[in-house]
Amino acid sequence: MAYEPTPEELSHLRRCVELAAEALADGDEPFGSVLVAGSGEVLAEDRNRVAGGDRTRHPEFELARWAAEHMTPGERAAATVFTSGEHCPMCAAAHGWVGLGRIVYAASSAQLTGWLAERGLPPAPVRPIPAGEVAPGVRVEGPVAVLEAEVRALHDRAYG
Repeated sequence: MAYEPTPEELSHLRRCVELAAEALADGDEPFGSVLVAGSGEVLAEDRNRVAGGDRTRHPEFELARWAAEHMTPGERAAATVFTSGEHCPMCAAAHGWVGLGRIVYAASSAQLTGWLAERGLPPAPVRPIPAGEVAPGVRVEGPVAVLEAEVRALHDRAYG
């Protein structure tokens, strides 16, 4: 079932899609994420940086590291990570271990897996386990239907 974001949440998700487009324009896979404090302040943002060969350079993982270094446990628990694509298991684990709060994503891992399969591409080397199953204490919300076509178009360009 699709998640209906507030206008502010949708603004953060649109920034995630912009970051994903920047990653794609730079020859990387199209993923982008934004870390937002409980107060609503944008604290950090990043995009995928795996093109250099380090497949762990996902924005969600980088934001978890940033949060661990710059935020108190209480601040982390009150924060939200907005992202263009649902956290992979590695990123969901980092999110959970660091104690970050909510995840809100535009497109799900299941959607991405389906889009890649439609193109006849091989599955990812890591099973696409939903973020909430990897980090069961984290509230996870998505996908966001209004952004599906835009996110899919980025992935179509990346893997087309």
